[in-house]
Amino acid sequence: MSVLHSAPRYAPFAGARETLSAALGDMLVAAKEEHGEIVLTVQRDRIEDALRLLRDTQDYQQLMEMAGVDFPDRAERFEVVYMLLSLTRNHRIMVKVSTDEANPVPTVTTLWPNAGWLEREIYDMYGVLFAGNTDLRRILTDYGFEGHPFRKDFPLTGYQELRYSEEEKRVVYEPVKLAQDFRQFDFMSPWEGADYILPGDEKAAQAPAPPPVAEPKTTEKPSQTGAGEKANAEAAKHVATPPDGKDGGAAPAAPAPTESRPDKKPRKAKSADTTGSTETAKKPAAKRVRKPKTEGEA
Repeated sequence: MSVLHSAPRYAPFAGARETLSAALGDMLVAAKEEHGEIVLTVQRDRIEDALRLLRDTQDYQQLMEMAGVDFPDRAERFEVVYMLLSLTRNHRIMVKVSTDEANPVPTVTTLWPNAGWLEREIYDMYGVLFAGNTDLRRILTDYGFEGHPFRKDFPLTGYQELRYSEEEKRVVYEPVKLAQDFRQFDFMSPWEGADYILPGDEKAAQAPAPPPVAEPKTTEKPSQTGAGEKANAEAAKHVATPPDGKDGGAAPAAPAPTESRPDKKPRKAKSADTTGSTETAKKPAAKRVRKPKTEGEA
């Protein structure tokens, strides 16, 4: 008996890498399978042809995502990664190309319109150029931003900041103004004692030190702590006294368990009738009135 399911049938990965490698031919640079995914590296100038072939002949219909990666030690430091999805086979593959700051990557907006936004994001964050993209503008950073934040050599702090000036009606650069009073972080715990005055302790540092105690109070004698034979005798007296207050008397017995107590007698009083407040009272039946007989009636 066949079972029908709304989800697409999943095709195994066995032989998928060899099939895709044979289909790409000389456009393929390297192919591998790792972490449960097939990764294909193709030539940069042939990326549009390679993705078109994977879309039209291998059923990878959708471009799900594009991402950039930076390897500063490489000659071609950037990688552009394309994530493709096959709806008919429920497969996902990754296609990569390598480039640098000067050599642009051919755009794939001719294949998938959503690639325009994704290419703009990679350009904004990494500085990768895409040849053929007619709207290659920044998409995440501010107007007039200089640099690309996701590069591994992008400075984390600087001496210039940009903001929109309402007076000049444009984005202006100006020296960084730090609003924080303390910028030297020594990671020293204040409970261990810092070599500087912590914020909020200025008044405590200026206050005069308290005078030293002339005679420190000690509790070496029993009379100072309340201990001794007198205190012990008084405590034993309270323990020896029986609970009923009589010398030599026995403590009262514990109450009988609940199960052995006799049942209570039912109450004699009757509860009030609450039918009128909970149910609709029925109207009394009308009494039949008998007509008096007349003289002519027998």
